[in-house]
Amino acid sequence: MNSPLITPELVQLDADLGNAPPDVIARLAALVVGAGRATDAAPIADAATAREEKAGTGVNGRVAIPHCRSAAVSEPTLAFARLSNPVDFNGPDGDAELVFLIAAPEGGGKEHLKILSKLARALVRGDFVDRLRAAATEQEIVDAVLEVVNAEPNKKAKPAGGQVAPVAPAGSSSSKAPVRIAAVTSCATGIAHTYMAADALTRAAERRGDVELRVEPQGSSGGDRLDQAFIDSADAVIFAHDVAVRDKERFAGKPVVDSPVKRGVNKPDAMIDEAIAAAGNPDAPRVAAASSTSGTEQTDASSETWPKRLQQAIMTGVSYMVPFVAAGGLLLALGFLFGGADMANGWQTLVTDYSPTNLPGNEITIDGEAVSFARSGWLLYLGAVFFATGQMAMQFVVPALSGYIGYGLAGRPGIAPGFVGGAISVMVGAGFIGGLITGLLAGAVAYWIQTWKVPRWLGSLMPVVIIPLLTSLVIGLLMFLLLGRPLGAVMEGLTSWLESMSGSSAVLLGLIIGLMMCFDLGGPVNKAAYLFGTAGLSAGTQGAYEIMAAVMISGMVPPIALSIATFLRKSLFTPAEQENGKSAWLLGLSFVSEGAIPFAAADPFRVIPAMMLGGATAGAVSMALGVGAQAPHGGVFVIFAYDPWWGMLAALAAGVAVATVAVVALKQFWPNHEIRKAAEQAQTPVSATA
Repeated sequence: MNSPLITPELVQLDADLGNAPPDVIARLAALVVGAGRATDAAPIADAATAREEKAGTGVNGRVAIPHCRSAAVSEPTLAFARLSNPVDFNGPDGDAELVFLIAAPEGGGKEHLKILSKLARALVRGDFVDRLRAAATEQEIVDAVLEVVNAEPNKKAKPAGGQVAPVAPAGSSSSKAPVRIAAVTSCATGIAHTYMAADALTRAAERRGDVELRVEPQGSSGGDRLDQAFIDSADAVIFAHDVAVRDKERFAGKPVVDSPVKRGVNKPDAMIDEAIAAAGNPDAPRVAAASSTSGTEQTDASSETWPKRLQQAIMTGVSYMVPFVAAGGLLLALGFLFGGADMANGWQTLVTDYSPTNLPGNEITIDGEAVSFARSGWLLYLGAVFFATGQMAMQFVVPALSGYIGYGLAGRPGIAPGFVGGAISVMVGAGFIGGLITGLLAGAVAYWIQTWKVPRWLGSLMPVVIIPLLTSLVIGLLMFLLLGRPLGAVMEGLTSWLESMSGSSAVLLGLIIGLMMCFDLGGPVNKAAYLFGTAGLSAGTQGAYEIMAAVMISGMVPPIALSIATFLRKSLFTPAEQENGKSAWLLGLSFVSEGAIPFAAADPFRVIPAMMLGGATAGAVSMALGVGAQAPHGGVFVIFAYDPWWGMLAALAAGVAVATVAVVALKQFWPNHEIRKAAEQAQTPVSATA
C-alpha cells in the first residue's frame, strides 16, 4: 500500500452527518475525495448506499461498516466518523455511533473485504471499540485503526491498557484462510422461511471475517444452485431445512450441521460457529454418499434420528403437494368467478362438447336433460376450462403428497410407489389420510429393500425397476386387502363430521385451528393445521372450504397485528422490530405468517400468547360466519375465492384487533426490560463520548 489506509483528514469526531445512512455515507465519501483518494464522491456514495440497501451494515456495538468498490477510487481508503447524532444502519442493538466507510478501487479485487474482515474481528474486542469512543484526537483514531488493519495475521495486536488480545475472535484461527461453508435452506412451503434463513446466514457471514459462505435456497421461487467446485472446496456444510435437501449427494463426505430452518432464521451465528467446529473435527457427522444401488440422498445415520426423518418426510410431501393445491384451488376459484357457481354442474360437457368456435348458450343438454346456467358464451366456456384444469390439478394432490413422502424417506425409488399408493387412496376413498399412510409405508419399504445385498449385475436395476416394482406391489396388496376399507371409513367419518358441524362445534374447531396456526408461526404445529386445510380441498365440500378459510384468515393475523402495534406503541419495540413492522403488514395480507417470527424470537412469552389469542378469535369468527375459501394461499389478494368475502374481512379485523390489544397490553404491563431499554436508547440520542 503506497500511503496509509487512513489519515487524520479522513476522520471526523463528534460530528452530525445527517439523519439517514445515505447522508452519512455521502459526507464520508466527500472526505475521501478531499484527501485526494478519489476523483468524485457521487459514485462512491451511490455504490455504498446501494450495498447498504441490500443488507444493513450495522454490527454489534452500535457500529456500521458501509463499503464499496468504485472506479472513482484511486487506492484503498478508510474514512471514519464518530457521530453526535446516531443513525440507523439496521444494526442489532440500535443506531450506529461509530461509522467506517471502506472505499476500494474497482479493480482492487477483494481488498475492501480484507479490510472489512480485519475490522470485524477487531470490533468484537471491547477494548478496541472503547478506544475509538474515548479518542480525543483524529490521530488517536488513526493509530488505533492502523494497529488492527495492518497487523500481520500471525501476530498479536496490542490494545490500550497494554493487555495482549488476539486480532481474530475467540475460536477462529487468524493464520488460516476463512472457513468455506456451503449452506442449503428449505421449508415446507418454500415461501418464507427458506429465504429468511438464507438471508440471515448470509448477513451473519458478512459480519464476520472468518468464513466464506454461499447459500442455495431451495424454495418455490427458485434460487441459484451452488457451484459444484465451491461445494467440493467447502470445509463444512449447513443444512437449515424442514424438508429433504434436493440432490444431497453433491455434499457427500462433508462435515454437516443439520438443523430446522427456523434455527437458521433465529441463530445463524450459532450455526456458523458449529460449522467451523465441525470442519476441524474428524468425528463430526458427515453427509453420507449416495447408495450405489438406490440413488438416495440421506445424511449419516448418526446425524438424523428416525422421528426427525419421518417429520421431514411428511414436510417434504406437504412442500411438493402445495403447488398442486395452489394451482388447482385458484383455478377452481377462477372457474366460479368466470362461469358462475352453477357451472360446476356441467363442466365436463362444457369443455368436451364446446369450443371457441362453438360457444355454449345459457341452456345445454347433459345426459339427455336440459340444464340452465346463469351465464353463457365466452364467460361460461372459459369458466369451465379453468374449472376443468383445476380439477385435474386437484386429482394429483393426494398422490403427490404420498409420492414425495416416499421420496423424503427413500429418495427417488420411493416416488413411484408413493404415487401409486396415493392414487389407490383416492380410488378407495381414503383421501389424504390414506396418502399419508401410503407415503410412509412406501418410503419405509423402499428404504428397507435398499439395504438388501444384491449381486453387482442386479444393482443397476434396483433403483429403476426392482425397488419401485416390489414396493408398489406391497403397497397395492396392503391397501386393497387390509388398509383401504378402514382408512376409507375413517375419511368418510371425518367428512361427515365436518359437514355436520354447526354452531358451537364449528366455532370450537375454528378456535383450535387459530391456536395451531399462531403457535409456532410456520413450524410443525402450524404446518399440521395447514395440511389439514389444504388436503381437505380435494374433497370439494363446504366443510373443507370453511376449514381452509379459518386456516388462512388466522394465519394472516400475527404479522398484521404486530405491524399495527409497532405504529401505535413504538416505544414498546426495538428499532429492528420497528423496521420489520413497516413491511410485516404486507406479509400478513399475503398469508405469510413467518413475517411475525422476528418479533416472536425476540420476545416469545409476550408475542406468541397474544398472537394465539388473535388467531383463535379470527378462526372462531370465520367458522361462526360460515366463511369458505376455495384457494389455499394468497391472503386478501384472492378475495374472490372467499364466500362471503365480507365475512373474511370481518373475521380478519376481529383477530387483528384482539391480537394487537393483547400484545400491547402484555408489553406494557409485563415489560421486557431489555427491549424497553433498547427502544429508549434509540429514541434518546446518546453522546458518543458519554
